[in-house]
Order: sequence, then C-alpha cells, then structure tokens
Amino acid sequence: VHVVESGGGLVQPGGSLRLSCTISGLPFDDYTMGWFRQTPGKQREGVSVISDKGRTPFYHDSVKGRFVISRDVAKNTLYLQMNRLEPEDTAMYYCAVHSTPHRWYPSPLNAPPFGYWGQGTQVTVSL
Repeated sequence: VHVVESGGGLVQPGGSLRLSCTISGLPFDDYTMGWFRQTPGKQREGVSVISDKGRTPFYHDSVKGRFVISRDVAKNTLYLQMNRLEPEDTAMYYCAVHSTPHRWYPSPLNAPPFGYWGQGTQVTVSL
C-alpha cells in the first residue's frame, strides 16, 4: 500500500490550501481514510475522517466549517480543502487509511485503526 500526500505549503492567514493524497495497493472505496496533523512536541491529532464510499465525514471541532474532506474513487485520491486558515493550523499533515475495510468507530479521529500512513506534507500559515 502506498500513501502519498501533496499540496502543502506556505499561506497567509485567511487563505486556502487543498491537500491531496493518492492511495494505491488496496480497493480504494472500501476503506475509511482521513487526515491527521502534528506539530513538534505535540501528539498527532485527527483532523478529519471520511468513511468508506464517502458516506460519513467527520471533523475535529477546531476545523468544522473551514475544512472539507472528500474522496474521488476514479482517481484513488483523498482531499482536504482547507479554508480560512489560521496560524494554529500550522503542522505536518498526514494522510492515513484504516487497516481493515468497511469499519467505522465511535471515535473516528483516533489513530489506532489507521494502519497505512503517508510521509506527510507541511502546512505553514504565516504572514
């Protein structure tokens, strides 16, 4: 399984970025997948998760109304559209995929069910 993120960069507060994650090596539409982020000295936190077949998106409270997660099965790609970015959104962003297909858990943003991870893409929000 290969998980490759792209789309990070430097953006001013209030700006937008779209992260992409290409996933290969498994049946794309059968797996819950999502985005996590981490800053130095802090634990990795779940940002947004979407269920298999894209039926159920879920967001951390801090990004609700600003970020949108989506998936394109034709392109085997997961997206995170990030709007109204804030300096607090600065982090390394990771794409992740569940280890087991067709699963959804009561706390979707917890990391343990995610067995496949990308290398990360840096997002910096600054003047």
